[in-house]
Amino acid sequence: MRTILITGPGGSGRTTIAAATALTAARAGTRTLLLSADRTDTPGAALGSETGPAPRQAAPNLTTWRPDATGRFREDLTAFQTRAANVLDLLGASRLDAEEVTPLPGAEELSFLRALRDAALSERYDLLVVDLPPLPQALALLGLPEELRRYLRRLLPPERQAARALRPVLGRLAGVPMPADWLYETAARWDVELAAVEAVLTDRATAVRLVAEPGPAGADALRTAGLGLALRGLPVEALLANRALPETAPESWPAGLLAQQRKALDDWRELPYDVHLVPHLGRDPRGGDDLGALAVPPVNPSSAPVGWPVTDRIAADGVLVWHLPLPGAIREELDLIRRGDELVISAGPFRRIVPLPSALRRCTVAGAALREGELRVRFAPDPDLWPTARR
Repeated sequence: MRTILITGPGGSGRTTIAAATALTAARAGTRTLLLSADRTDTPGAALGSETGPAPRQAAPNLTTWRPDATGRFREDLTAFQTRAANVLDLLGASRLDAEEVTPLPGAEELSFLRALRDAALSERYDLLVVDLPPLPQALALLGLPEELRRYLRRLLPPERQAARALRPVLGRLAGVPMPADWLYETAARWDVELAAVEAVLTDRATAVRLVAEPGPAGADALRTAGLGLALRGLPVEALLANRALPETAPESWPAGLLAQQRKALDDWRELPYDVHLVPHLGRDPRGGDDLGALAVPPVNPSSAPVGWPVTDRIAADGVLVWHLPLPGAIREELDLIRRGDELVISAGPFRRIVPLPSALRRCTVAGAALREGELRVRFAPDPDLWPTARR
């Protein structure tokens, strides 16, 4: 199944474009699910069919789903209180009733990621169209699974579960209680769930469509978004210039606005994306006819975009070169730190901690350069760690 992630600056019309993309695919005979993170029923208003907390049929071959973060959080908290009943009773804690529970910050994002995982694993659909939050919330959401997994591995290393039988003895020796089994089991379950979401995002059949209005503000947002997505290894399949003014009748539009749009489009065509113009209808699109008139580019569910994998290559002088595509990166805004078996990469406002491949863990960093939209990090084999041939 293909997954198309759609995002853009706030107010750019990304939800309407997501609805149009899903409807176009459904009309072509593709079994499509539109998953929306919109708190209000904007996708339902665009489609003319209400969306809800459970998947529902909106049109032939088209299902819509707007997950209920509040309900999911209540279910999770109730389950947690049940598993931790002994500890809560020991502390004399008072249980929370479902009716008094409101989602904590971050609960909505985690609930949506779970829905994304469930939707991607379903065999009922050929295409998943995901209406993400606006930038930069979408970039933070896409990086959440990897970051949370890293925190879990540091705080509760999986290998420590092997000492489960020794924990009572260690607890008596240390004089303090050791972590209970349910804590490790919960961490392991979270790791599995987050790994499933991460697998969807890093799949070669997953790509991003960016939506923006052609203008100065959109150009700045696109450069930042492209850099953040590249650092996460997410390829941009298309750039949709939404609400594009018609060029055939310039006298009916303000000349300054048209000139601004032309300049923005000329700049966007220099970016490494396919640019598609989505016409301005002169009104907010409502219903299937209006969404069809937007003429968004179709999605081929059987094809996968060319991803941006990190690759290893051997240079002429025998050193290993790690190539990380970072289009839009500026040399002065880049920073690299080698820390153990990880590489900390900072690019503009974004930061990612990348585990090194096994071969590069036995090397030392010999330099780095930004060329043609690629960050190229040079690694020299460490003679103390590499095996030497016997003579």
